[in-house]
Amino acid sequence: MKLIIAIIKDEDNDSVSSALTEEKFRVTFIASTGGFLRSGRSTLLIGVEDEEVKKALEIIRENCKKPDKAKEKRATIFVLKVDQFTQL
Repeated sequence: MKLIIAIIKDEDNDSVSSALTEEKFRVTFIASTGGFLRSGRSTLLIGVEDEEVKKALEIIRENCKKPDKAKEKRATIFVLKVDQFTQL
């Protein structure tokens, strides 16, 4: 199992979260700030099986808007190995 941590622009949160949940991914949203201008960001936590990582990353890429500036990033994404998962 993997944990995807996707830090995206606030304006992309609805489209990315909706697209992921439509494909049956479970998404937890955390409001966050960062960057040079401390602009609004959304941090998404997405737990996926190993074979679903590629599909989840494609959905995130497809649903983030193109940046206005050439140096601006669309998202920062971390994929972490999960040693243990428990649901109570």
